[in-house]
Amino acid sequence: MAEKRNHSNLYRQHVEMEAFFVGDFTRRSAAADTSADSQPKLTLEDIAAKVEACRKCDIGSTRLHPVAGEGNPRARLVFIGEAPGAEEDQQGRPFVGRAGQLLTKMITAMGLRREDVFICNILKCHPLGNRDPKLDEALKCLPFLKQQIEIIQPEVIVALGAHAAHILLETEKQIGKLRGQWYDFYFSESSPPAKLMPTYHPAYLLRYYSYENRKRVWDDLQKVCERLGLETILTS
Repeated sequence: MAEKRNHSNLYRQHVEMEAFFVGDFTRRSAAADTSADSQPKLTLEDIAAKVEACRKCDIGSTRLHPVAGEGNPRARLVFIGEAPGAEEDQQGRPFVGRAGQLLTKMITAMGLRREDVFICNILKCHPLGNRDPKLDEALKCLPFLKQQIEIIQPEVIVALGAHAAHILLETEKQIGKLRGQWYDFYFSESSPPAKLMPTYHPAYLLRYYSYENRKRVWDDLQKVCERLGLETILTS
């Protein structure tokens, strides 16, 4: 229990610090909100430029290319993973390796194209050795992600894998207990929350490619399709 409290406290401290130092517009005070229309509107290109210039952690100096994300800037559906892999680092694009190919098949099975959705990660740079993201690294990148979500205003977010779900939901529950359920994701004090569905990461499916795991992920995606009013290509 103490470890979970420390995790939550660390999360809040990082968010407060980032809001102060980088001017996270998703955490405006009431006084700062008095003239919202006078504030310049950020674009996804602006966020990508900020990611390009970012050196908040050591990964910013070891990456080959930043991977801000790509897709429809007005997407109703956003997929969020944990961090770019080696192939993503090479190309500067999210989910282009084997896991990305599987994600593309999942999106197609939902009756959509990659261009219809937005795909990104919490970390915007590839950790050397393909290691798991560290909590402090993820929290330093989180303001970029929240700004992207603020711009896109999606109806639904799919958190791909345990690391993404843990950071976005501020929890340490196992992904098996989180998946398949709807949660509210508050990305801005001035916007309603997006509905968030955690599910297994495509890389997990590649490692444990069983009928049971495929069905669990497909059940999760069918719930997403139902909420968005989509007719899926597959039925099971």
